[in-house]
Amino acid sequence: MSNPVYLALDMPQLDAAKDLLSKVRSHIGGVKLGMEFFYAHGHHGVMEVAHASGLPIFLDLKLHDIPNTVAGAMQSIHVLEPAIVTVHASGGRAMMEDAKAAAGENCKVVAVTMLTSLDENDLARTGVAGTPHDHVMRLAELAESAGLDGIVCSGQEVGAVHKQWKHGFFVVPGLRPAGSAGGDQKRTVTPRKARDDGASVLVIGRPISKAADPLAAAREIEATL
Repeated sequence: MSNPVYLALDMPQLDAAKDLLSKVRSHIGGVKLGMEFFYAHGHHGVMEVAHASGLPIFLDLKLHDIPNTVAGAMQSIHVLEPAIVTVHASGGRAMMEDAKAAAGENCKVVAVTMLTSLDENDLARTGVAGTPHDHVMRLAELAESAGLDGIVCSGQEVGAVHKQWKHGFFVVPGLRPAGSAGGDQKRTVTPRKARDDGASVLVIGRPISKAADPLAAAREIEATL
């Protein structure tokens, strides 16, 4: 992948999303569409973005339900030909196996391990013991055993996971260029650090979309890689 940056177009306004995309398209490698966008615009919106960008589409839907339901959801998005789709690792091995079996031939299915907005205290409140590192490593092992292509994890864990899973596909969100605000993200690293540690895809949203000059911001991030 020549440019691992996937722009997170997590906005409910289709015209605004396409306008931003037109400004930075030549400095990104793909587009991530999350629940906020998908729930607002559905299949039609995804196809418009795909047509406007000509770039791979990452559907970050974080599917999490019983295996049969998740498999049905995967089948319903075949027509969109996504390059990447997310499921939650905490849905269990059977759910992940069925998700992968139902995915399109050229679609990578990756498991969300632990959201980058969570830390050790948040884990404890949900009844999960141990550190974020322990939790991510445990779920990464489960995802690999289920036959998935890779996982989603923070840049703080991707290096360790990469050592454990040599040929995995690793998506890293919650990235912040040096000197930028973390916002609601608690476990951040720079895009360069994540890439050096083995990230396959770098998901970047607000540092580009909320910048005073999105094009300049995208160029600056690309230059660090």
